[in-house]
Amino acid sequence: MTPTILFVDDEPDLEALILQKFRRQIRDGLVNFIFARDGVEALESIERNPGVDLVVSDINMPRMDGLSLLAKLQEAEDKKSTIIVSAYGDMSNIRTAMNRGAFDFLTKPIDFIDLETTIQKTVRHIEMLREVRRRQMEAERAHAALSRHFSPELAKRLAASGEGEGIAVQWRDVATIFTDITGFTSLVESAAPETLGELLNEYVGGMTEVVFAHEGTVAKIIGDAIQVLFNAPGDQPDYATRAVACAHDLDRWAQDFCARQKAKGVNFGTTRIGIHAGPALVGNFGGNRFFDYTAYGDTINTAARLEAANKHLGTRICVSAGIAERAVNFQGRPVGELVLRGRSEPLPAFEPLVQEKFEAPATTQYFEAFAKMEAGDAAAMPAFAALVGMHADDPLAGFHLKRLLNGGKGIRMQLE
Repeated sequence: MTPTILFVDDEPDLEALILQKFRRQIRDGLVNFIFARDGVEALESIERNPGVDLVVSDINMPRMDGLSLLAKLQEAEDKKSTIIVSAYGDMSNIRTAMNRGAFDFLTKPIDFIDLETTIQKTVRHIEMLREVRRRQMEAERAHAALSRHFSPELAKRLAASGEGEGIAVQWRDVATIFTDITGFTSLVESAAPETLGELLNEYVGGMTEVVFAHEGTVAKIIGDAIQVLFNAPGDQPDYATRAVACAHDLDRWAQDFCARQKAKGVNFGTTRIGIHAGPALVGNFGGNRFFDYTAYGDTINTAARLEAANKHLGTRICVSAGIAERAVNFQGRPVGELVLRGRSEPLPAFEPLVQEKFEAPATTQYFEAFAKMEAGDAAAMPAFAALVGMHADDPLAGFHLKRLLNGGKGIRMQLE
């Protein structure tokens, strides 16, 4: 890009002299000059030509002198690099100018070889600053895009790398969480747009903060549904453990949010969560113009099916055996073998429990009833009936009892 230089001097012959001395550079498109007679005219010229790169200004001029012009230029958001010109004996004003932000100075009478050298040096400095600003803007844009998906620290590291390190499309073993809200369609149809927007923004914002606290990656947000990844883009050997811990915290946060909305008279649905682990195609699928870090594959689809399975089971969190086996000190109870929509093979599934519930007597009773059902023991039905009788707030036990009463056998269940 051809640099544009504004020469500010009230000497009538200077413009012709500059154009003559730099005629070859002007002809070759290496530089472009515009001229002003004083500081007032210079500011007007910059307003008309905001692309001015460099100002060369005399100090002693009518209406507005060079020091006043320099002060105005330094006040502007786009501070123009300035070379100050004055008599050799006027070192006091030159020193003042340098202290006020001038990039360099020249003395009169102007040595045109010195002028050309000083302009070249200043233009190189301007180009360097422009490149720094360009990179900074790119980094800020990259950080803004990355911040939609990654925790703040990870977004900073990825943006600083500048090469998209770790976000290229690749196969990775991941744990993925899917969340969804019951009855959200009804809420969309009944709530005022501004109310719905405020609710959803608060909900998604709060859920995202929980994910980031566990250093998870938000792969997708579609309406009320959130897809989360662990072990991507960076390695997290404990990804299954993180996913379970994150699910418990998401569940707690969502329940609290739901209760707060209910107190305001808003019927905000329950959040259901599904988790699965396995290989997935992960990376930026947004091309050059749009950053979209997400994942595809059977692992992702299975997590979504497990989230939907909660509706039938009466649970809020449902995880695959792959998660239960990989998570350290997993605490949960078996759900059974689920034949999920789109799959022919059954998938053993579990409901993860917080420690207090896992250690409760009711959980021991559940394990005993489930073992009877697993063995095909007819005593499973009365065992679940007794459990439901004592703990009516256990929907999973109620689900199994209902199945058995309707002639269901064993622990394999076909879910739509």
